[in-house]
Amino acid sequence: MISSPPDGRAGIDAALVRRLIAAQFPQWSGLPVTPVEVDGWDNRTYRLGAEMTVRLPTAPGYVAAVAKENHWLPRLAPFLPVAVPPVLAAGAPGEGYPFPWSVRGWLPGETASPDRIDDLSVFAVEVGGFLRSLRQCETTGGPLAGAHSWYRGASPAHYDEETRRCLAALRGLVDTERLSAVWSAAVDAEWHGEPVWFHGDIASGNLLVADGRLTAVLDFGTAGVGDPACDLVIAWHLFSGASRDAFRRTVDQDPACWARARGWAVWKALLVLSECVDTDRERAAEQRRVLQEVLTDYERSQGRCAR
Repeated sequence: MISSPPDGRAGIDAALVRRLIAAQFPQWSGLPVTPVEVDGWDNRTYRLGAEMTVRLPTAPGYVAAVAKENHWLPRLAPFLPVAVPPVLAAGAPGEGYPFPWSVRGWLPGETASPDRIDDLSVFAVEVGGFLRSLRQCETTGGPLAGAHSWYRGASPAHYDEETRRCLAALRGLVDTERLSAVWSAAVDAEWHGEPVWFHGDIASGNLLVADGRLTAVLDFGTAGVGDPACDLVIAWHLFSGASRDAFRRTVDQDPACWARARGWAVWKALLVLSECVDTDRERAAEQRRVLQEVLTDYERSQGRCAR
């Protein structure tokens, strides 16, 4: 997520959004258009009046998510315990903007962070309960994991070459030997279950809270049908101790699923660390923290240290 992004990122600005609205949805043309305070990377999001948002992909790789979300969010929403973005309209390329886009209903709340959550263990149960409900949704016709989901929901082995390249680049900066063992265990823990719905990016920036409780889940752009292991990565990013245990109990997944989840966490943390290790000390420290949390969890799973 990006805080207070400059208007104009990826060639998208408020003036363009106003032109698109005026041309395609003139009934809303008198409403103010303003960038949201916390923006995503894959899409630019603007407030449209007080009750709506406009969501526009920033690059071709994110375009497939538009039709997918427009089709599936209304079908999944009735079976989920908290709100997901209401789809109000589908926009077409125009005014010099080359991609489809969408108009959504505004969901109140703030992005999740420990200082906004009353009880992290209760919150972990709420997030885990959302994931269990999502897994139980009907999968018939659902989009199987693949390029549209950036291979979330597939085997982490898809990123084997990239992960091993990052390990080589970070040799001497992280414990590459132990992390290689975690990664190999993830790749070896093949998934043989029935495909289920996964979100693909369960992270603090995509979880909304109000009064300390989970109220909504955003950004289903990487969602699909496949292996749910990728949805467990938040266990090492947001949760720890009692809250991680509560999350683990609630999601109710087997050891192989957790092995693959550790692989997803290692892949992403290594990738981000390799990009920022020399330029962003705070971000690099957070990736190192996640890697250490994963290593500790892995060694506990192997019986190498006491709980």
